[in-house]
Amino acid sequence: MKSINDPQPQHTGSVSPGRRRLKVFLIIFCAALVVFCVGSFVAIKTLYDGNFPRAGRSQYSTYLQFEDAPEYEKEVVHFMSGRNTLTGYLFGDGNEKGLVVIAHGLGSGTENYLQEIIYFVDHGWTVFAYDCTGSYASEGRSTMGLAQSQLDLHAALTYIKSRDDLAHLPIMLFGHSWGGYAVASVLSYDHPITAVASVAGYNTPMEMLIEEAGRIMGGLAYLEYPIMWLYQTILFGKAAWISAVDSINKAGDTPVMIIHGDNDKKISYTGAAIIAKRSKITNPNVVYKTCSQEGHNGHSDLFYSEAAIKYRAEKNREYSELTERYGREIPEDAKAAYYQGIDRFLWHELDSAFMNDINRFFEEALKNHAG
Repeated sequence: MKSINDPQPQHTGSVSPGRRRLKVFLIIFCAALVVFCVGSFVAIKTLYDGNFPRAGRSQYSTYLQFEDAPEYEKEVVHFMSGRNTLTGYLFGDGNEKGLVVIAHGLGSGTENYLQEIIYFVDHGWTVFAYDCTGSYASEGRSTMGLAQSQLDLHAALTYIKSRDDLAHLPIMLFGHSWGGYAVASVLSYDHPITAVASVAGYNTPMEMLIEEAGRIMGGLAYLEYPIMWLYQTILFGKAAWISAVDSINKAGDTPVMIIHGDNDKKISYTGAAIIAKRSKITNPNVVYKTCSQEGHNGHSDLFYSEAAIKYRAEKNREYSELTERYGREIPEDAKAAYYQGIDRFLWHELDSAFMNDINRFFEEALKNHAG
């Protein structure tokens, strides 16, 4: 038997070469992972922010401007969305049929949808439109991102509720693209909405972001998914994850019209689009409209008349001739003359059948609401 005083075995403390290599590998791997994550975050933030700059009124415009339709008087209002003051416009004062709230697309403002505003006013509606954060007459250093349109619409509806002259009117929501997402996803809030028309909207900001990133980065977009997820959450919190489909389902039986072109190159009909998720929609009062006519089935051309499409093609050819003649730097006088020669009413002339479908949908919802 060994005595307790017998010498104990001594450990040299040496590490086997295999374990040493593993330790070095883990250190290098962790360092590389940190560098990759930091670099990816910086790259994603730079790319993301670059895609959501401030949107301002262009020096030259093919779209209608307020001064083109002075007979359609408007009340200019202001309300808060987060820390920014937004500018809104109320048209059709005295029209008691109902209130159509218009949510515009990314990179544009109220003026870009003036033809639609005129249409609804002429059909007896009061119209409330507004410039989103970072757009046109509203405050904001940038347009922030894909979830911002939902937050701004929520703020607009909260403002409407505060006005006795508007709060009693049945509310119809009409939105395109960025606004198409907004009018559907805002149904997750408790605003009293009578009907919704969502044109070319996406289901979630993340689905739209990954679809667009895939066009730019290819398969690398999926590798960067966690970084995009993190940045979206930092920017918008839980608002970043509000789904249009979930919101439509939460709205119970609120009538919703979902419209999309089957050749939409910006929001894929079979990808990020709300209409691509129709099998997950349980609201029984949802109707779908697929625009498939050639030349009227893209992201924006589904609004326009055949005459407008032809006129745009003609004027675009004229501009191409200017580019061929002068190169990139077209002289200001030539450019000014070109834009002055554009018939902005014809450029944005609406497809009456398209708009009439939406108007009838709203009127039917109004009838059921009253009943």
